[in-house]
Amino acid sequence: MIDLHTHTIFSDGVLVPTELARRAQVLGYRTLAFTDHVDFSNLDFVLPRLVSVCRALAGEMEINLLPGVELTHVPPKLIGACAEQARALGAAIIVVHGETLAEPVAPGTNRAAIEAGVDILAHPGLISLDEVELAAKQGVFLEITTRRSHALANGHVARLARQAGAELLLNNDAHAPGDLVTLEMAEKIALGAGLGQSEWLRMRDNAQNLVEQKNAGR
Repeated sequence: MIDLHTHTIFSDGVLVPTELARRAQVLGYRTLAFTDHVDFSNLDFVLPRLVSVCRALAGEMEINLLPGVELTHVPPKLIGACAEQARALGAAIIVVHGETLAEPVAPGTNRAAIEAGVDILAHPGLISLDEVELAAKQGVFLEITTRRSHALANGHVARLARQAGAELLLNNDAHAPGDLVTLEMAEKIALGAGLGQSEWLRMRDNAQNLVEQKNAGR
């Protein structure tokens, strides 16, 4: 199991990074990315600490850890600049908080994130077909989420991704220990979104390929 979208006490999660990593490891996770909520106000505070803990734990735990961020409610015109700053500060994974049905995210966020070439557009809600086609062209992964408040549009995202040839990832958006689902439950959620068995396996391959790419670049 690979999860590239999680939160710690550095945003609205309840666990310090080390405990979150340990709990994931015990459940059989092979890779975890810490992607706390940031904007321009806290990016330079949060990200260096996540980079530091990933370096400190490297080789000390049987789980691969990646430092990252989730750009959250950043005005669409500023997403590109914020993503560039995150890369410069050492973010291996950049997630953008998409236009979920559960929150009043600014219209245009999905497109701005895709145009910025971030790694993952999280819970993109009722994303449009042309945006999904652009994600396919830009190589931006669209998220199928296990988080209940954001999973309302999973089926829509899955259907358009299939139509446009866009690639998907499944993440937990974990904030607490109970958010870390098992591999078996992750598969059920993927199938419940209307994906087939081969598409579920492709999502798993997508996660592994992205992790290998990021590890090679570190």
